[in-house]
Amino acid sequence: MTLQELQKDSPSILLKCISGSQAYGLALPHSDTDIKGVFVLPKKEFYGLTYTDQINNATNDEMYYEIWKFVDLLLKNNPNILELLNTPEDCILYRHSGMDLIRPEFFLSRLCNQTFGQYAYAQIKKARGLNKKILNPLDKKRKAILDFCYIVQGQGSVPATEWLNRMQYRQEECGLVSINHMRDVYALFAPSQALRQFRGICSNEKADDVSLSSIPEGLAPAATLYFNKDGYTVYCKEYKQYWEWVDQRNEARYENTVEHGKNYDAKNMMHVFRLLNMAEEIARFKKVNVRRPEREWLLRVRAGEFTYEDLLARADEKIQIVEELFKRSDLPETPDSGLCEELLVKIRSSFAA
Repeated sequence: MTLQELQKDSPSILLKCISGSQAYGLALPHSDTDIKGVFVLPKKEFYGLTYTDQINNATNDEMYYEIWKFVDLLLKNNPNILELLNTPEDCILYRHSGMDLIRPEFFLSRLCNQTFGQYAYAQIKKARGLNKKILNPLDKKRKAILDFCYIVQGQGSVPATEWLNRMQYRQEECGLVSINHMRDVYALFAPSQALRQFRGICSNEKADDVSLSSIPEGLAPAATLYFNKDGYTVYCKEYKQYWEWVDQRNEARYENTVEHGKNYDAKNMMHVFRLLNMAEEIARFKKVNVRRPEREWLLRVRAGEFTYEDLLARADEKIQIVEELFKRSDLPETPDSGLCEELLVKIRSSFAA
């Protein structure tokens, strides 16, 4: 089933809601409108070979979960799905009477401490990652193996590029052989020592490792070279991640981050506290409050009014509070899977009749 088919076959839809910032009460003038919902797969497709558990558009701002997946994620206390089930009335576009069977209190459990907490940790990690990327930008020109190579000189070392320039050697004309029992250390042979052309220090600028040459026995090396392979590997990974982030980043959010000057993704940090506050409310009151009463404070976080360090300290304190509350909570360890299975069968049976 496709999104277009689902939209035409409206009887299959159980729930359709406005979600995200609009439901949280945190929308700004430029905020998108996200739609989420639940559907029941038609009998033919459910019993056939084309089971579809989720339908969404290309940008994922409209998404529907098949009833089995919806209940399965509720059993796992998935925050997004618990939010969907508890959508504020003014954000519900359509709600089938079958949804009356799926009552929020059936699903709340101590798992929420893990799931909401994990989501919060993920947002903190994202904010930290952005902080690192902003403070440590990488040049578009990618470094090569040669930038991580050094020549032993006296009791120290010099960059290989500097040594090659001084000796007037081209790296493509030099030769390397491994030195036994010395990791990433090589004997380097000068172009003038070659009986036939050496393979160079590296084959090209994007090579993963140095090149090794065949060297006649008894030939004395011109120098000893060390290749910081670990450093090069880390750099290549960070370079790839950084420029993928640049290509994919939301420019409006990035400009906002640069503008407020705090060097962290303020929107991610806002969601850290939204999630932690919701977890605290679940532990205290056994209720999922999607519409946020602390809207003004959360928007101050999003506007970058607090330092990164201050927010991390507050988040750590909040995490400790939430964990202590869940330890004392009388919520079940997990939802009742047997009850949830009965509800799922009832709903699906009513549509299959």
